Amino acid sequence: MSQSTVPKGRAPVGAGDVPPTPVLRRRGSAGLGRRATPYAFLSPTLVLIAVLMAAPVVLVVGYSFFDRVITARQSQFVGLDNYLQVLTDPVFTRALENTGFFVGASVLAHFALGLAFALLLNSPLLAGRVRALFRLVYILPWLFTTAITAVLWRMLLNPNGVVNYGLGALGAVDGQVEWLSDPRLALPTVTFINIWSGYPFFMVSLLAGLQGIPKDLYEAARVDGASAWQQFRSVTLPQLRPIIISMALLDVIWTSQQFALIWMTTGGGPVDATEMLSTYTYKLPFADFDFAVASASAVVVLALSLVLAVLYVRHQKARD
Repeated sequence: MSQSTVPKGRAPVGAGDVPPTPVLRRRGSAGLGRRATPYAFLSPTLVLIAVLMAAPVVLVVGYSFFDRVITARQSQFVGLDNYLQVLTDPVFTRALENTGFFVGASVLAHFALGLAFALLLNSPLLAGRVRALFRLVYILPWLFTTAITAVLWRMLLNPNGVVNYGLGALGAVDGQVEWLSDPRLALPTVTFINIWSGYPFFMVSLLAGLQGIPKDLYEAARVDGASAWQQFRSVTLPQLRPIIISMALLDVIWTSQQFALIWMTTGGGPVDATEMLSTYTYKLPFADFDFAVASASAVVVLALSLVLAVLYVRHQKARD
């Protein structure tokens, strides 16, 4: 019989033998290390987010269930009393109504103006340097910071300002109109200012969407005898629908949290005429020194914002 040879330095392995366990352990630890590497790179950012965002949110939620927080040595657990005080406050109800009007009118006007200017800039009526000039003029309000916008319009809307002078010369107004001091005019005025400063966001996004629509769709519609309105309704709007919904949800979230513009123009006045949820929540701790009720108001605003954020995320997932 011939004797089988075994390579030098290696023990014979049978058919049913399994690989040594140290090899499996090394491979498993190596795979675990590769999977953990991305999280190791993200860990500084995650820690920073937890410290700067998660911790303050947890503290504010905790404060909302107590009374005399921060300013008193001893605080008492009051449960939902702070929330009841906020929800039954007439000023909070007024702020909620003003915010609803401010957000609704702003988002609708942003969409209408943005779409109109985007269609104009995308049309063959404008070309070359004329189109570049119009783009510069239309996007100009978006280049100003909120502080500059507020100061600019306060000067323009001054009773002795340019707006009253021009409207008086045209015979549209009689005398000096208090645009930001009249309770009947203050809310529509700040809404107009917000519309003026925010419509370029829609315009730029919709213009990019219009330029991405295939020309073949319009050619096929013209071959079928579709008019310009039918092309807009059957081709343009369906192609822009995902962008419109995304931009509208984002605009609702951002506009509902608008604070600087309101605070620097009217401060929530006169007589709560322009009081928003943001200014109402700000005044509670820094004017009334009621940090507990302010925390409850902040949590209510956070809950409303989370609803909008969930709607936006769900739409983005459905779009993808």
